[in-house]
Amino acid sequence: MGENATLQMWTMRALYLGLALFVMFFSLLPLQTLPRGWAGPELIVALTFAWILRRPEYVPPLLVAGVMLLGDLMFHRPPGLWAALVLIAAETLRARHIGLRDLTFAVEWVSVATTLVVMTLAYRTILAVLLVDQAPLGLSFIQLLMTMICYPLVVLVSQSVFGVRKLAPGDIDALGGRT
Repeated sequence: MGENATLQMWTMRALYLGLALFVMFFSLLPLQTLPRGWAGPELIVALTFAWILRRPEYVPPLLVAGVMLLGDLMFHRPPGLWAALVLIAAETLRARHIGLRDLTFAVEWVSVATTLVVMTLAYRTILAVLLVDQAPLGLSFIQLLMTMICYPLVVLVSQSVFGVRKLAPGDIDALGGRT
């Protein structure tokens, strides 16, 4: 692996971490004094999935786990549960990224949406079994829907602004291997 490829890979990993921290920072800002009746999208999850399906070497599992665990702590979720579900889903998508690379964006979007639905149902089920208080079902559904809707926008920004594109068959990835 060349020195430039290594530098680019670490730069993109730092960019992912910076974007995740940026999203967390602005999510925690007290911009409203009254509670909202809707929930915003899980932008960090959408960003993670978009980058894993395009350039999985930019988002290693340990980085995903660390970012999501920090999110659990910052957003007062049960520590580790959402992080574990996101990590499992991310690794499932990582295993399928080569197969999804050759298909249309609509198939990718459906795959990500299905993954998000399974994650949300698993999260709510585990919390219910453990008798942990959770957000109303309607709020969780709105957040799920908002994340599904914003996914194409996250992909567009990732490709056009940050240059995170799918590799074509035969290209050399950042790790020096052929795809």
